[in-house]
Amino acid sequence: MKYTVTVFGLGFVGLTTALAFAEMGNKVYGIDINIEKTNTIKSGKLPFVEPGLDTALQKHINQNFFVSDSVEECVTDSDFIFLCVGTPCGKDGEADLTYINNAIDAFAGVLNDGKYRVVVVKSTVPPSTTAERIIPYLSNKGLEVGSNFSIANNPEFLREGYCWEDMMNADRIVCGVSDEKAKDMLYSLYKDCNIPIFAVNLNTGEFIKYLSNTLLATLISYSNEMSRIADVIGDVQIADAFNILHLDKRWGNCNMTSYVYPGCGYGGYCLPKDTVAMVAKSLAKGYEPKILKNVIEINNDMPSFMANKITSITSKNQTIGILGLAFKPGSDDVRDSSSAKIIKILLEEGYTNIIAYDPIANHPFDKEYKLQEVKYFQDLDSLCKESDVLALITAWDEFKDINIRYANKPIVDCRYFLRSGEECHF
Repeated sequence: MKYTVTVFGLGFVGLTTALAFAEMGNKVYGIDINIEKTNTIKSGKLPFVEPGLDTALQKHINQNFFVSDSVEECVTDSDFIFLCVGTPCGKDGEADLTYINNAIDAFAGVLNDGKYRVVVVKSTVPPSTTAERIIPYLSNKGLEVGSNFSIANNPEFLREGYCWEDMMNADRIVCGVSDEKAKDMLYSLYKDCNIPIFAVNLNTGEFIKYLSNTLLATLISYSNEMSRIADVIGDVQIADAFNILHLDKRWGNCNMTSYVYPGCGYGGYCLPKDTVAMVAKSLAKGYEPKILKNVIEINNDMPSFMANKITSITSKNQTIGILGLAFKPGSDDVRDSSSAKIIKILLEEGYTNIIAYDPIANHPFDKEYKLQEVKYFQDLDSLCKESDVLALITAWDEFKDINIRYANKPIVDCRYFLRSGEECHF
């Protein structure tokens, strides 16, 4: 059976979700409050860099995926309403539900029209949010779950740079459901995917997402702490040590090596806000999560640690070349970028000659941070020639032999990315 789906929010998660359901043969509407973004999508172009998603968009736009600004028309026609809007970190660390509530306000008037629907929260929210905040919000509007609609959550496990691959070839689909009707409808929606589907209760669905992200955040910070211990011990080949660690057969064949590896700290959108939100939720429930609090503290300290490595071998009148501005390779996302944090520290320390290059994130970085003191370069060689010292902050493949190509340049390898000596194969 094919369905009609409305997706609120057309960012990385929302647009990937919408196009995946279109690929499965469903009719899909996409809604977003950002007019510039929707106009870009309507033209068949992505508003961000995401391999594979561009082809899917060109295939489905105005065929079975339609970008619309008529909420009532879309929701009236739909069997599912997917909420993929942002849930930024609030002042107290809790998830800010403003965008979810605004979306509910927009379609609430349709839910009592007699057609049964499932409202699916795909936005990342801390455990118990659906039960304790979203359902009461609906109830206050006279909308009772289980009467004319069900509510569910369907956490995403997408990696930026691999969103389409991760969506279409997921290792599991998790559905937190409020009742059997929601379970049956979601099973039917996903049944042709040939991917294991796990139906759990609402709190468990939300918890699984945070179980995943807080583990990744913990592994990254553990690795960073160990790299700092190695640094103070001295004469430790840090990159070799971690690459050999990855050979441990107890890892099996899982691809966790990019997380259990030191660097500048985790960045982007999900790990920072989700780890903070989980701490806030735990504190609100009366338990102090010491490991997670330390994970955040270690992560927040890493840019200063790396900036100190740079200042320890430079003078303030030298030109510092920043290699990489995106929070990770394969993406133009600069949110919570380690480069931004390190550059700001250098500026505060009185460094005025800072130049930067990223293969695809120069413009997004400049637009996001507006650091007028930074000069951006369009090619790597030009930046390297003008720099006195290089700081490798994003591990793009383009940089992997920079220590060989510019052997006369001091390089601070903030990602322990550059190899010397015998290659380690695994």
